[in-house]
Amino acid sequence: MSEQDAAKGLVTPVMRGMRLLRYIAEGGNTGNLSEVGRLIDVNRVTVMRLLATLEHEGLIERLPQGGHRVGMAFLTLAASALGSVDLLGEGRHRVERLSRELGVSAYMVVLEGYHVVYVHREMPEGGLVSHIRVGSRVPAFLTAPGRAMLAQLDDGEVKRLWSAWRDGESDKQSVARMDAAEFARQLEEDGGKGHAWSFSGYEAGINACAAAVKAGGGRPVAALSVVAPQPLFDADPGLRERMQRGVVQAARDLSRVAGG
Repeated sequence: MSEQDAAKGLVTPVMRGMRLLRYIAEGGNTGNLSEVGRLIDVNRVTVMRLLATLEHEGLIERLPQGGHRVGMAFLTLAASALGSVDLLGEGRHRVERLSRELGVSAYMVVLEGYHVVYVHREMPEGGLVSHIRVGSRVPAFLTAPGRAMLAQLDDGEVKRLWSAWRDGESDKQSVARMDAAEFARQLEEDGGKGHAWSFSGYEAGINACAAAVKAGGGRPVAALSVVAPQPLFDADPGLRERMQRGVVQAARDLSRVAGG
């Protein structure tokens, strides 16, 4: 710690712990402790102790294939922080309204490292054949709401998350199917349009449209998506336009709540 930081009363262990937690939340791999230490500017032994402490407190959890991700205690804290501006509560209302007015399924997700986590879901009567549930965690690169959020990040951050996904994802086939340059072009197109469409992208026969919810400075804090099976689009030619218009407007309204 510098003399200036010490004069401010800053606590070195807390600063180190926050640097490590931020590194993990952004998708950083903890498999090589020496490399982690180099990146967050602490020694290997300190990294090991910080990991043990954060894991004990539930802020991170071990992955079966090695490494760590943020844990439920961290997500609970994040949800409480978002709840302080009533983002999650307002998001639930938007999701329910989108599903009711459009007659399709609607979701709200947040970004955690290179994953999106589904925090709200509303389905019309009859439901939708989908394995996505509240709490589902899916690589952001594979979903419309994930792309909608990634499109609002700078290129450097997207590349960092892409590398973390490539190195840490257990399903290597999903990574292998995607080309980085092509995906970058797709994100540029999504960002220009202000929404992202996926046609049978993550689940066969299911189409989704999503838009990012932005806080101050334009940083994405969540995304809303509306989802329907292909037969509904075949039966109703105007459904695609209504879904797109509805989810974009709902995301804009929710962005105002978040200060965006």
